[in-house]
Amino acid sequence: MNFFLETLVSGLLAGVMYSLVAIGFVLIYKASGVFNFAQGAMLLFASLTFVTLVEHEIPFWLSLAATVVVMIIGAALIERLVLRPLINRDALTLFMATLGLSFVIEGLAQLLMGSDVHMLDLGIDDIPISIGGLSISQFDLFASGSALAIVLALSILFDRTRMGISLRAVADDTLAAQSIGIRLPTIWRIVWSVAGVVALVAGLVWGARQGVQYSLSLVTLKALPVLIIGGFSSVPGAIVGGLLVGATEALADIYIGPLLQGSVSTWFAYILAVAFLLVRPAGLFGDRAIERV
Repeated sequence: MNFFLETLVSGLLAGVMYSLVAIGFVLIYKASGVFNFAQGAMLLFASLTFVTLVEHEIPFWLSLAATVVVMIIGAALIERLVLRPLINRDALTLFMATLGLSFVIEGLAQLLMGSDVHMLDLGIDDIPISIGGLSISQFDLFASGSALAIVLALSILFDRTRMGISLRAVADDTLAAQSIGIRLPTIWRIVWSVAGVVALVAGLVWGARQGVQYSLSLVTLKALPVLIIGGFSSVPGAIVGGLLVGATEALADIYIGPLLQGSVSTWFAYILAVAFLLVRPAGLFGDRAIERV
């Protein structure tokens, strides 16, 4: 029984790390209704910037603050050079813009910081600790706490502030939001800045786990089933989706993998996502599209 519980808990904690990546996608989608293909590149750029500053013997917290400033400046440039010329264009056009943007960001990162693999130490050892008789990774607990803190802060932003109401209005109907005085460029700058900070946190967590390298941007592929299950427009849904993906993936790898004579963790989450698409296309917490004719 202990083995089952430890597998379940480790899967849940791994799922929270998937959720960290998925939250960045949710933020952009809530503000523009567009799937931001460049989120993985932003994650890579943020983590590379931080680790490069640390390697140049800049103190940890100063490097963190400087990286946040870089991501905010990047968000302002993206809004001015990419998004503003595409205001009121359809979602497919904006999606293609983020696709091109991802290659630009990755190329810029390689030009400025090289393509070497960097090791990242956050000062938190990945060692097991005993909680209630279960052996749980100390690093996974830290990652989970970070994700929950971000979810709490973003939930307050979206549900309790005027800015959150403006974000939802822009996502629902861009033209109507502009007609009542909501400044779309300002909203986009803010939401891309927040998404950049979330990408930084996710990049630090994943970079500390597997090293800061260009394959780090591929971790966003794990966010896709999380988004499908939780819903593209829900921050809490990203957490729930991540927990479901992490738990089922870990349990399936232990109990189903031996029957198939191989690992199922690489594809099981996508099978689960397809099942949700068939039963609940909007996800558990996603907003169902209502079309009036």
